[in-house]
Amino acid sequence: MITTTGLTKVYPSRGREVTALDGVDLHVREGEVYGVIGQSGAGKSSLIRCVNLLERPTAGTVTVDGQDLTALAGRGRRAGKELREARSRIGMVFQHFNLLSSRTVKDNVELPLEILGVSGQARSRKALELLDLVGLADKAKVYPAQLSGGQKQRVGIARALAGDPKVLLSDEATSALDPETTRSILQLLRDLNQQLGLTVLLITHEMDVVKTICDSAALMRKGRIIESGTVSGLLATPGSELAHELFPVGGQASGPGRTVIDVTFHGEAATQPVISQLSRTYNIDISILGAAMDTVGGNQIGRMRIELPGRYEENVVPVGFLREQGLQVEVVDEGGLAETPVEIPLLVKEGAK
Repeated sequence: MITTTGLTKVYPSRGREVTALDGVDLHVREGEVYGVIGQSGAGKSSLIRCVNLLERPTAGTVTVDGQDLTALAGRGRRAGKELREARSRIGMVFQHFNLLSSRTVKDNVELPLEILGVSGQARSRKALELLDLVGLADKAKVYPAQLSGGQKQRVGIARALAGDPKVLLSDEATSALDPETTRSILQLLRDLNQQLGLTVLLITHEMDVVKTICDSAALMRKGRIIESGTVSGLLATPGSELAHELFPVGGQASGPGRTVIDVTFHGEAATQPVISQLSRTYNIDISILGAAMDTVGGNQIGRMRIELPGRYEENVVPVGFLREQGLQVEVVDEGGLAETPVEIPLLVKEGAK
């Protein structure tokens, strides 16, 4: 549904150039919720603004629903009209709501329809339908100042849906909200994704958003995508930075001659007493150094760092037992006295804020 190829954005700044996007290749499948995560300055906002051509890319292409938007940019009046029509099918939700204080809630939702030339009666009917969809049917006649932050964002979402878009872009839509409100907005986005078949591309700096709502995700750094894929696939990839951040575990060997491993639980294995079975089967004492469990995409996922007595070569059979149970196993310390054990995200299974 959304594809960028070699997407580059360079800004002039005090006599020099700043590269915000450096050859970004992104592929968002139809009907999925895709999260782009990274620290401030990673290029996330530039990326999402280039997707709907609010920012014109310096180089590269943006294709949405099979249409190359960059080919329409700056190509004359006819192409300009086609670009406006294409952009009207892309909804945008902003961090700070961007509601007009002088307009009622209903009038704010009607605004994009008014720009598109939709008749007053049709605009009114559509706005009321959308307000009902986001749970604000009783707020149609009030003004933004009378709303909470979460309610304002729901109005922003309703407004973004006014043009019946196939794609919804979310630019840090929950970062200004408290945790409880954030959860409700994320659930609303997931519900809209499922009910309307919307493809949702969101940017965030919060891992919980990815964990709670996203089907796929990408990690950005310095204008580039470092890694990307389905959340389940990333969690199943040894060494994945995203997976490590989603389910961090810590702990060092208690002494020499001990084996430290990371174990990832997913699917049915997440509910089975595998560690206790391992201890009983091989009559070994197991120390749990750290653990992280959560539900991602409706599936329980967990990572655990455990310590086994003896060096790795003495634990080949117990490690094999864990792998036979469908678990992923990564060795952090093979038995030496590691001052700084290597953090290897041993991951899996899926999931979003």
